[in-house]
Amino acid sequence: MDDVIRRRALVHGSVQGVGFRFSTEGEADRLDGTVEVEVEGRPDRVALLLEWLREGPRGARVDRVDVSEVEPVGESAFETRR
Repeated sequence: MDDVIRRRALVHGSVQGVGFRFSTEGEADRLDGTVEVEVEGRPDRVALLLEWLREGPRGARVDRVDVSEVEPVGESAFETRR
């Protein structure tokens, strides 16, 4: 798993009621792989999703995204939890 990283992102701003979770799931699927997101995969794909989180879907206002490193756990699919 040397080529896999995992990051946790806390997205702050007006991100509720604008389809942020749903849109994040779609964006993660498109790339392969306060709202909390944990993303695991190739570093280039993780970076793309983290970049997208800084904008979010239409109607969102993202004030900041706090990102921290976490250990990969071997997940291979996107899952939305509430």
